[in-house]
Amino acid sequence: MRYLLALLVVAVVAALFYWRHAQGTAPDDGADVQALYQDGRALPQGPLRVYHLGHSLVGRDMPAMLAQLAGAGHDYALQLGWGTALREHFQGRDAINGFDQENATPRHREAHEALSNGDYDAFVMTEMVRLQDAIQYKESPLYAGKWAAKAGTANPGGQIFLYESWHALDDQPDWLSRLPQDLETLWKPGLLWPAARAAGKPVWLIPAGQVMARLVAEAEARGGIAELASREDLFARNPDGSLDPIHPNDLGAYLVALTHYAVLYGQSPVGLPHALMRADGSPADAPSPELARRMQELVWEVVSTQPLTGLAPP
Repeated sequence: MRYLLALLVVAVVAALFYWRHAQGTAPDDGADVQALYQDGRALPQGPLRVYHLGHSLVGRDMPAMLAQLAGAGHDYALQLGWGTALREHFQGRDAINGFDQENATPRHREAHEALSNGDYDAFVMTEMVRLQDAIQYKESPLYAGKWAAKAGTANPGGQIFLYESWHALDDQPDWLSRLPQDLETLWKPGLLWPAARAAGKPVWLIPAGQVMARLVAEAEARGGIAELASREDLFARNPDGSLDPIHPNDLGAYLVALTHYAVLYGQSPVGLPHALMRADGSPADAPSPELARRMQELVWEVVSTQPLTGLAPP
């Protein structure tokens, strides 16, 4: 009986796969947009104006850290929400949970207005997590395309970026082994290729999830890198001391800011400052010099060998 039931399950799964394929819903391999990436990427020759669109995995502190890493002349604006999907951002303020709280900062600028004016050299977007739910229920491919097309039309000379984040530590399957898989099965087909297709130009990758995976794998294999012993050391704590399994602490935000810097500016972050300020002007918890150096080195190792950053051969 169990054998027959197993055969029935296999048959149903196979039927669904072939039905989806026949309906044109097989995973998007991006074959039709690969030519967009062949000419490479023009790197900035000076400070950038950057627009960040997303949620708490962008936050206020990470863009502020990026600005400090980049130095004089770097400018930015943002729009955030509580776990907000690209679709809700596109629909506007009334669709965005936590709009007033998250955007109570001089750095906020309404997204449609900001991009329509073509004021920004770089547009960086990310999607809500869980990403699989966003793709299935929030029309991620459609709205990644809408935002990319909007940015590309308003500023043909500007560049568009997709910030790849991560899933929660307690989300299954295993957090560390899943990160490379999610890039291939979710981020690329669900967001990157549709966005590039809609914009008619490359949408470059900011692979923060891959950087985080590399750092954690090395730290856990080595028994720690300075004060970083495990994946939990990159994540925040709740007021009661329990682990926040999704939001980065200051160390995590610094790592993500380094990754943004390396991709956006096309420069190694090795040697950059590691004692930075949060967006509110308070000192961030700084990594030790040893950990900061390894973070910087590893960011460049990942970013400079990933073709979709525009910094490595395709």
